[in-house]
Amino acid sequence: MTNDSSPIGLLTGKVVFITGASRGIGEAAARLFAHEGAAVVLAARGVDALRRIVAEVRADGGVADAVAMDLADRASIRAAVDRVEELHGRLDGAFNNGATIQRPGPLDTTSDEDVDVQFAVNFRAHWTAMTAEAALMRRGGGAIVNTSSIGSRRANPELPAYGAMKRALNSITETAAVTWGRQGIRVNGITPGGTATEMIAEWEAATPGLVERITPTIPLGRMAEPREVAEVAAWLLSDRASMVTGAIVPVDGGSGA
Repeated sequence: MTNDSSPIGLLTGKVVFITGASRGIGEAAARLFAHEGAAVVLAARGVDALRRIVAEVRADGGVADAVAMDLADRASIRAAVDRVEELHGRLDGAFNNGATIQRPGPLDTTSDEDVDVQFAVNFRAHWTAMTAEAALMRRGGGAIVNTSSIGSRRANPELPAYGAMKRALNSITETAAVTWGRQGIRVNGITPGGTATEMIAEWEAATPGLVERITPTIPLGRMAEPREVAEVAAWLLSDRASMVTGAIVPVDGGSGA
């Protein structure tokens, strides 16, 4: 079941930066945010995919630009945010969605390399991005949404390093909300559960039967569509959520209840 509700201009007039925008939840967000009136700047390593999405958004009457960015490279992240300033002179919203999965396996077989990559991409990249985004938002306020995971909320024996970095991301999200609140910057997180994305497909390939195992644990009885997760981020970035900050919002069909 996909939410194909008509746009209501939820993000009209806003400049929104999206990381991990070349596929999955990020791609869905790019299209949704543009439909809701935002000028979007899309960042990812997959530049060809970004250009295709930008072309389709523009063909549909939206405003979109693409910038190459590597989440493991702090200078690349800062340069991408600088590009937003060059294009629009300001930043109203940021959806820090990019992530990478670790090789599934128990804690004692998780390699040092896995831990290093998880730290660099799933935690440090968000820290770097948020700091750069907030510096640009201080002129007029803004909102940041970080994509965490249901795996951050409890023990994660199959993805221990991934879960640990996502839990650290929840902490820095809450800290940023408290730190920057007086400057008019709201910071929230979302914790998707099972979602029909390429990342889940990769995990399924490495651990056959994963989707079959996850689906019965979801009270709504199905995996989320990427668009459904993006809808929650859109609301959190909008003025409709003006009093919401420091929240870690589950988007998991009830799995975490």
